[in-house]
Amino acid sequence: MLNAIQTKIEVQQVLDRVEALWLLTKADLLTVGQLADAIRLKKHPHGRVTFVVDRNVNYTNVCQSQCKFCAFYRQADAADAYVLSYAEIFAKIAELVEHGGTQLLMQGGLHPELKIDWFEELFREIKQRFPQVQVHSLSPAEVIHIARLSDVSMRDCLLRLQAAGLDSVPGGGAEVLVDAVRNEISPNKIGWRDWARVMEQAHAQGMRTTATMMFGSKESPADIVEHLQRVRDIQDRTGGFTAFIPWTFQPGGTELGGETATGVEYLKVLALARIMLDNIDNIQASWVTQGAMMAQVALFFGANDLGGTMLEENVVAAAGCSFRLSQEEIIALARSAGFTPAKRTTTYTILQEY
Repeated sequence: MLNAIQTKIEVQQVLDRVEALWLLTKADLLTVGQLADAIRLKKHPHGRVTFVVDRNVNYTNVCQSQCKFCAFYRQADAADAYVLSYAEIFAKIAELVEHGGTQLLMQGGLHPELKIDWFEELFREIKQRFPQVQVHSLSPAEVIHIARLSDVSMRDCLLRLQAAGLDSVPGGGAEVLVDAVRNEISPNKIGWRDWARVMEQAHAQGMRTTATMMFGSKESPADIVEHLQRVRDIQDRTGGFTAFIPWTFQPGGTELGGETATGVEYLKVLALARIMLDNIDNIQASWVTQGAMMAQVALFFGANDLGGTMLEENVVAAAGCSFRLSQEEIIALARSAGFTPAKRTTTYTILQEY
């Protein structure tokens, strides 16, 4: 099987699900890593490892979805439930700009009262005050929730948000794109087809997006392969994904509980993503969930990007996972691994090499 897979990769043929599942469940970790690293080197022969200076602003923690894997959400009547005011959001963005930031990653819960006009006004104000910042915000689940709450179609919702200042859409809420898994860990959230529908509509409107996967909860190896195949199929149709970001479920404080995936499992899934998603240029290492050392190792298992500096991050931290890295630390991490660190925009334009 391995020889056939190596031959396919060399001639740039797409692996089928059986071959991908064999790599995930049967092949040696270092073998899969070497295959992924070779693809990374072909795609990025310059030896550059990129990052973006960003901030994750969670505008509310009130969420009707109440996913079993989430420790961040609150009921609307909870003592610590909140909705940030525009002024509070602007203050956070101002601090991001002071740090040389270019990306605003803004996500929150599915709030029962925040309709599309609240976001339109917010995005217009952000663009007027901070034109240099890319508004990379709202997951597909939020887009569909806002559309339903506002009694507009998903397409019209995206068009209006884009006109107001939404530049690109993060891939949050993908979890695993298999409804049997989603029904177990997030039964109130949109199904995988709705996630895909939002992404394809965003791509049709000229917006770039990312794709993600949260694994290590209740999925099987075959579900992971199916997720990667579905992301690949969307990319074949639209070409709109800039990057793929896998990360591991963090069980602390969640209803789901259990154990998180091991470092070995993380690296193998990351490497398989690099192999299967040869139509997506960039694979991100998740230092937010894995820590600096594992993220550094991931650069030799197919990853070429270290994501954002995350001036602020609350969702993963709510589960007890609180790795932090400054811009200087990210630069040192990439450099000490033998790569050239480079600051980028959301859409991977290089701003500065270090």
